[in-house]
Amino acid sequence: MAAARREPLGPGRLVLDVTDRPGPPPLRFETAADGRLLLRQGERPLLLGRSVTGSAPCCPDLHLHRADGYRSPLPPPTAARLRAPGNWPHAYARRLQAAPGTPLADGRWELALRTRFQPGVWTEDLVREWPGGSLGLYCGGGWHGVVPLRRLSAPDAARVKAYRKHAREGTLAPVLLWWVPFLDGWLILDGHDRAVAALAEGGPPKCVVLTRLPEEARWREEAEQLTAGHRQRAARLTAVPGHRQKTMDQGYGDLLAGLPYEPAGLPTWPLPGGAPAWDALAARAVFQFPGD
Repeated sequence: MAAARREPLGPGRLVLDVTDRPGPPPLRFETAADGRLLLRQGERPLLLGRSVTGSAPCCPDLHLHRADGYRSPLPPPTAARLRAPGNWPHAYARRLQAAPGTPLADGRWELALRTRFQPGVWTEDLVREWPGGSLGLYCGGGWHGVVPLRRLSAPDAARVKAYRKHAREGTLAPVLLWWVPFLDGWLILDGHDRAVAALAEGGPPKCVVLTRLPEEARWREEAEQLTAGHRQRAARLTAVPGHRQKTMDQGYGDLLAGLPYEPAGLPTWPLPGGAPAWDALAARAVFQFPGD
């Protein structure tokens, strides 16, 4: 089990401060030249990606090819567990600490319950096709979609039908998502069938989102910079009416309170063998790009 200090943040949120996993985690992204990307679980390649310039040079697409074999880090919830009240972020945190094949590495990670998403996240921006897919990453304000790591079941599959009953009863366990900033979207770590069930019943699914946070030293440095800037502005505004000063102080406090929990960039690791190794994997997967 990973050594981690938990920081409760109120209902539905906590931070895991992981301290004993210094190396690349079992579930990790590796990169090579010219926009080549690989998601690996242990030694098993799961997702190949490569950026390709679209019709507009400023709007590259990321073309994907996924392989079978992804293993969820969480055991399937029993019917009794689904009907038992509990704190899902804390439950998922405990399981992630003990499980193999997760993205947890040294650092601070937030697990937060999320029930609302932007329009389109779980409809047109859910990558339903398998094994391929394409993400338009940078046009129109970003992508903000969901990538499954295994083939989605049919809405009438036996397990999905069982979960649909829980969705109607309001007892369906949340889907576990992993926020990946350079994809501008989420990967489904656990709950593919639960996601299908919730969507079939009118969704979107309730989720717990795993997000990497800035290192403590980094956010303290940013907090000090914000504090210094606020003091300078306050010193220049000695004649500001009291209500405006109060509003400015409240805004500063809100910004400072949220700073430690803003998403951080996700580290990647060099792909062993570089571009030739990636190309060999793509050839075996018959992964073709437009124009290749």
